[in-house]
Amino acid sequence: MDPEAALELVRNGVTLLLLDVPQYTIVGIDTQVFSLGPAFKGIKMIPPGVHFVFYSSSTRDGKEFSPIIGFFIDAGPSEVIVRKWEQQEECLVKVSEDEEMRYCQAVRSLEFDRQLGPYTLSRYGDWKRLSNYITKSTIERLEPIGGEITVTSESGLGKNTPKTSMEKALDEQLKTSKFSTTEDKSQKKGCYYTSIPRVIKRRGMQGNELTSLNLDKTQLLESLLIKEYGGSEDSLLGELQFAFISFLMGQSLEAFLQWKSLVSLLFGCTEAPFHTRSQLFVKFIKVIYYQLKYGLQKDHSGTQTGASALLDDSWLSADSFLHRLCKDFFSLLQEASVVDGDLLSWTRKFRELLESSLGWEFQQSSAVDGIYFEENDEYAPVVEIFDDSSYNETTSA
Repeated sequence: MDPEAALELVRNGVTLLLLDVPQYTIVGIDTQVFSLGPAFKGIKMIPPGVHFVFYSSSTRDGKEFSPIIGFFIDAGPSEVIVRKWEQQEECLVKVSEDEEMRYCQAVRSLEFDRQLGPYTLSRYGDWKRLSNYITKSTIERLEPIGGEITVTSESGLGKNTPKTSMEKALDEQLKTSKFSTTEDKSQKKGCYYTSIPRVIKRRGMQGNELTSLNLDKTQLLESLLIKEYGGSEDSLLGELQFAFISFLMGQSLEAFLQWKSLVSLLFGCTEAPFHTRSQLFVKFIKVIYYQLKYGLQKDHSGTQTGASALLDDSWLSADSFLHRLCKDFFSLLQEASVVDGDLLSWTRKFRELLESSLGWEFQQSSAVDGIYFEENDEYAPVVEIFDDSSYNETTSA
């Protein structure tokens, strides 16, 4: 990179200053992971906006690692974020205001420049596709007290609910970890995720009406959008992305359960994708497409490998919850009389990803396969093409 351009990125980018972090500690930001050497003091040239920082401390020989701790940040241009290692607690903590001012001035004077690792800008596109609906308000609404997301504060979560192989693996990791503790963690709050009912119950409603309400989650979706998200579809998608990132990078079981609940809610709608919320479902399919495209990659390094391995174990089974939901949704699309063109196109890409990455097979001969129907085929879905301007996505800065 041209030196002047690099200096401009250093001055205008965000700097994450991490002080006194022990050697061998794993530190990550977004999709990038660092194994720390003795000279490491942080990361520079970070694009302004939303990011997820996560880390895992190690034993002195660097062979065993603690459960990951992660936190979201929303930083402006030239902002300096300072964290210092607390040896006794084995975690990063904020410094005092006076210390922060001194360190910020030192960073801006380039005193730490040689000890700061550069953010890999070529991988920023992956991160934006995973986080484009997360805003500062998303973080403030969902993050736990203190901001730290970690599986160690989630023991006992979901004891009475069926578990996927992913949930069992994360549970087992927590139980067998050298860093786990029997200390009562009940005083620690998890994230403030939106409560998604698994079964809808309403007094005075007939059995067949309740059955219909639970078979099609459209009414539940509409109710949640208004009551919990202020009518904002993007806020719901922001929570979906927040949960996925907290799970995949932060290895949070609570986050996985929330992601699963939101995906089940959206794929459980039979009316909304074609009538009331077509635009939301176009955006949703794009979100989950990029989530799984990234999550199922085979070439991650460091702590990402462990998360991806768990993800693979969970999805590879053809009887997994996701396979069932996708199969039903693809069939629904095939049988629909009117289908939005963008929804059809992105669902086809999503299906091809699942088939190529996981080897899943779905019923053939449908519009999702890209097969053309004869003009007089009365069972062919009608594809409506809307003006492209209707689908401009709102992304965070």
